[in-house]
Amino acid sequence: MLDERSARLQQHAQTRPPEADPDGLPEALAAVAEALAQTQATLDARRAERLQDEHTRARLARLGLSLEAARAEYARWSAIADLIGSADGAAFRELAQAWHLDQLIAYANHHLQSFARRYRLSRGGSELGLLVIDTEMGHEQRSVHSLSGGESFLVALALALGLASLSSRQLRIESLFIDEGFGSLDPRSLDLALDALDGLQSLGRRVGVISHVQEMHERIGTQIRVRRLGQGLSTLEVSGGGRELPG
Repeated sequence: MLDERSARLQQHAQTRPPEADPDGLPEALAAVAEALAQTQATLDARRAERLQDEHTRARLARLGLSLEAARAEYARWSAIADLIGSADGAAFRELAQAWHLDQLIAYANHHLQSFARRYRLSRGGSELGLLVIDTEMGHEQRSVHSLSGGESFLVALALALGLASLSSRQLRIESLFIDEGFGSLDPRSLDLALDALDGLQSLGRRVGVISHVQEMHERIGTQIRVRRLGQGLSTLEVSGGGRELPG
């Protein structure tokens, strides 16, 4: 055991630090204090950097939310831009016209139910095209140009009434003047046209027809005739009775 104690004492003597010089203690303490101050300064700088990093992360999170909102707004305006199209607004104009055409067709079909139940109108053939639906032929869709003269007149009349309804939703138009070229109608088509006008009368509409067709003169009771006197002068004659169709 004595040998072991001697070995440990010898090892301790070899590893122990040299004894400090009492005269150098102030310098040693100053060096330690300076090192401590530097360490504290480094620690304060790291703490400031950490706070700055936290602030930066929070600001980036807010910017990320703003970026998402901006992307959503961009997507919305991009969709609107796709609808509007070019700078001249042609695509948007067609979109607006198609929407108004759908409204007009709805009004026209409402009027067609009164005097031409066989036919309905729909949009087709082109973006702003019109097709006629023949309910008596299996709802076949065909061009409006395939209609006869009298049928075309009824469809044109329905569109005119629909346009009046579309342009004055808050105002009922009681009077309507029609100059549709009745001279091109065959007798059957003329009958269809007059029946349609009779239907308008039953709905409380006052219809004025401008025509030179003699058959129209014979079948419309209330008439205003314009007679030329020559030299730029004319006179009006009002006659009534017969067919009850205001003119």
